[in-house]
Amino acid sequence: MDNWDEIRTAYQVARLGTVSAAADVLGVHHATVIRHIDALEGRLGVKLFQRHARGYTATEAGEDLMRVGQATDDQFGQLEGRIKGRGSDVSGELVVTSLDSIAPLLSPILVDFQELYPDLLIRYLTDDRVFRLEYGEAHVAIRAGSAPQEPDNVVQRLGSLEVGLYASRSYVEKFGLPKSEAEFENHRFVAVDNAKTRAPFHQWLMGISKRETHMFRGSDPRALENAVFAGAGIGFLARFLGESRDDVVEVMEPLPEWHGPMWLVTHVDLHRTVKVQTFLSFLKERSKEWQ
Repeated sequence: MDNWDEIRTAYQVARLGTVSAAADVLGVHHATVIRHIDALEGRLGVKLFQRHARGYTATEAGEDLMRVGQATDDQFGQLEGRIKGRGSDVSGELVVTSLDSIAPLLSPILVDFQELYPDLLIRYLTDDRVFRLEYGEAHVAIRAGSAPQEPDNVVQRLGSLEVGLYASRSYVEKFGLPKSEAEFENHRFVAVDNAKTRAPFHQWLMGISKRETHMFRGSDPRALENAVFAGAGIGFLARFLGESRDDVVEVMEPLPEWHGPMWLVTHVDLHRTVKVQTFLSFLKERSKEWQ
């Protein structure tokens, strides 16, 4: 269907029941309404309305068209509201993405930001996949590792995520702690199942220990964290998490190559909008607490 004006006209006639009422709502002459209805019925080859002295009553086909017209009209109205508010205030939706490993850091910041702007709907999406900002999947992405290279994105450094190697106290009671890397072969490790992981700390572990010592493997960061807490083996935790718990101990001093840089990524088309700039400023200030 390539003529929205005719569909919108038919929707208003079905909703209001008369040509004159539809013409008033649409701001057109009643002859235009009749012309749109006749053209649409001719194109579809069906009668959309029964004409009678009191006005127009939708046929079954007309009722189907009315439902489509209503849904489309509602969506256009919502879109208009989002567009009008996009450049001038902090409202509508704010979609932020990151790895779920930094959710404990980021969620409180998002909640505090929403308290400042209560009309804002926050959508916080965590996933290993890279969200496509150029397709409108998110307003702001927080990524770790090498700097993103997409040409239409604005990339800014946002500190680094520090990680450490930890073991639960229950594990230490059973197996002790390695005194050096040479003793790693006598210990059990919690590791990612994907041997080709891009995480620098997991790459280090793959290179320094034998795969058969990786006795608990998984793909979900939360599952791996819980396995370390439960005593399955020695594994990596974000340092902010490890330092917050009394039931784990740090196995060794962190190495610089474990820590991955974090990046703020926005698409050039949305980077300068008030909503995005306001959030970026807020996040940069609050992220100083992470360092």
